[in-house]
Amino acid sequence: QVQLVESGGGLVQPGGSLTLSCTASTIIFSINTMAWYRQCPGKQRELVASITRGGSRNYADSVKGRFTIFRDNVKNTLYLQMNSLKPDDTAVYYCNLHPVPIDSWGQGTQVTVSS
Repeated sequence: QVQLVESGGGLVQPGGSLTLSCTASTIIFSINTMAWYRQCPGKQRELVASITRGGSRNYADSVKGRFTIFRDNVKNTLYLQMNSLKPDDTAVYYCNLHPVPIDSWGQGTQVTVSS
């Protein structure tokens, strides 16, 4: 069974930083583009950033210059370094494949940006 497990969220003040982590089964991590998604309160889930197995990255306009996605192909772990956080970044963050996510989403990790 494929498992995606996100961690690293929390409460942070505006302007602060957090790093999220996601572990995934070897079989899906090793051959796929991975991505971070988020679901803000009252909104649909959206793509935040993606990274190919070779390291090519893409970002949503709203996070460019503030977030960095990276991966460790040995540890089967995906990361999202988030800097200069804003209240609008408050959301549940998920990892999954890209561009076609698998149906079994993880539980996500809550990020709350508030003073």
